[in-house]
Amino acid sequence: FVLFYLMTVFALSWATTALHQHRNAFLVQQMISALLFAAGIPIASMASDRYGARAVSMAVAALIFVFGLVFAPLFTLGVGPFPFLAIGLLLIGFTYGPLGTALAQMFPTAVRYTGSSLAFNFAGILGASLAPYVATWLAKTYGLQFVGYYLSAAALITFVAFRFARYVD
Repeated sequence: FVLFYLMTVFALSWATTALHQHRNAFLVQQMISALLFAAGIPIASMASDRYGARAVSMAVAALIFVFGLVFAPLFTLGVGPFPFLAIGLLLIGFTYGPLGTALAQMFPTAVRYTGSSLAFNFAGILGASLAPYVATWLAKTYGLQFVGYYLSAAALITFVAFRFARYVD
């Protein structure tokens, strides 16, 4: 979820204010990149069927960790924001593919839907809704590269959580 909010809310705000990019042009590139988000979901879903939701989720968390390390240079790349947006939104799609299965497998059948629903919603609300504010503060205070470090830290936490989560199934 941190990646989602960074690639949508924060990226638009930072690009148009700090980087002085034209809002409409950025939004068009964001919408085109959203097609990669959509394409990433079935790709990661098929990989989850083959390799398991946990393994795919951990692999994607590792990719997001690396993306965080190159976040600032990619965002400010002289060719425009499209490569940055395309990679970031594709990675979001990769996270959504296995997420439903990965969350559901953590709960016994009697509370599976309630547990996975609450986990999903609380993660979005409590875990990442503040990400644009944190990212803006980090970028203004320490520089854009620290937003990437923040993303990498979130990805590392996600990786460790998937690694040590107990699965019912």
